[in-house]
Amino acid sequence: MTNPTTFLDAETAAEVLGVSRATLYAYVSRGFVRAVPGADDPRRRLYSAEDIATLGKRKKAGRRPRDVASATLDWGLPVLSSAITLIEAGQFYYRGRNAVEWAEQATLEETARLLWGCGETDPFGSGEAPGTTTWDAALLAASTELPLSERCQMLLPLVAAGRATAWQREGRRLWSGAAELLRAMTAAATASIPSAKPIHARLAHLWGVDGESADLLRQSLVLVADHELNASAFAVRVVASTGASLGACLNAGLSALGGPLHGGTTSLVEALMDEVAAPAEVLPVIETRFRRGDGVPGFGHPLYPEGDPRARVLLDHLPPNATRAVLVDTMQESTGRYPNLDFALVAVRRALGLPKGAALALFTIGRTAGWIAHALEQYSNAGLIRPRAHYTGPVPGAEDRAPIE
Repeated sequence: MTNPTTFLDAETAAEVLGVSRATLYAYVSRGFVRAVPGADDPRRRLYSAEDIATLGKRKKAGRRPRDVASATLDWGLPVLSSAITLIEAGQFYYRGRNAVEWAEQATLEETARLLWGCGETDPFGSGEAPGTTTWDAALLAASTELPLSERCQMLLPLVAAGRATAWQREGRRLWSGAAELLRAMTAAATASIPSAKPIHARLAHLWGVDGESADLLRQSLVLVADHELNASAFAVRVVASTGASLGACLNAGLSALGGPLHGGTTSLVEALMDEVAAPAEVLPVIETRFRRGDGVPGFGHPLYPEGDPRARVLLDHLPPNATRAVLVDTMQESTGRYPNLDFALVAVRRALGLPKGAALALFTIGRTAGWIAHALEQYSNAGLIRPRAHYTGPVPGAEDRAPIE
């Protein structure tokens, strides 16, 4: 399922940007647009369609500070500095390491250590079961009817490490508590008791899988661990900027993740897959959705126009499935969109026979490592995130000037 990056010739690239070729070449020299030799003629240069699209969005925003600031909030230009995750040229990197290659062998705990900047220190290394959580079987039973995010929000406040004051503490002083919170999130998301076992092994045990299936859980957790400044990570950073505890930061991440435009998309993908029980049903279902004006969830990603590498890896590890293959091919042919992470996580859940909700559980548990990394990084910045609003309401005093009838 490899998808080569799209490149445009000079005439097309300049036309898309609405500039002359000379200006296009200037953009290349300044590093705004990547250029590569043509396969058929090395003297002919081709230009990255992804870079052209990003630059076009930047130009469209205009030069006014207000317009530029507004554009940053909608898949726009970078708005915060971070050393955690880089998304570039259809790939993503954890602190400079190719995340797809890293996921071939690493565990979520090793990934957390990398993202948190722990170096040689291993906050997971004691091997002792967490002892400061206070939920028991009765409390778990009371929480099982709640949606996953709300269940985690109910149970995590019982973890002492999550309530500890983070304000003005060194990041290294928070690592052990962060490790405890990651294990606690695993337990809360699966309605179980916290354990010191490797997280993917714990999930494999709870969900009754082993061998290659357990290894696929490990890869899934690592691939979802972070994804730059997504909605939940930004929410975490806003809360962290106030000096709030790690538990409060995770609460913010959970709130954002539960929405249907973020982690909640997995439930929409589940519904889609329920509709297409056989290959012959794929096209009619998609056509019906298009006629209603509905979307087809699980496909396309603004940062990966040539395909989400996370989805590609996970889907390539699954056994063949005719219905899934027809769905992927039909969407690619009709819309040019490739499967994204939400689609892949649901496909993993179904292929391995995991319980319903396991796709969101994997997302939540894995992403917790990234949320904590963003919180720790934001603590070190010691600055409050407080943007200004562009007011569009009534002009003050306008009602006093209105004529009385």
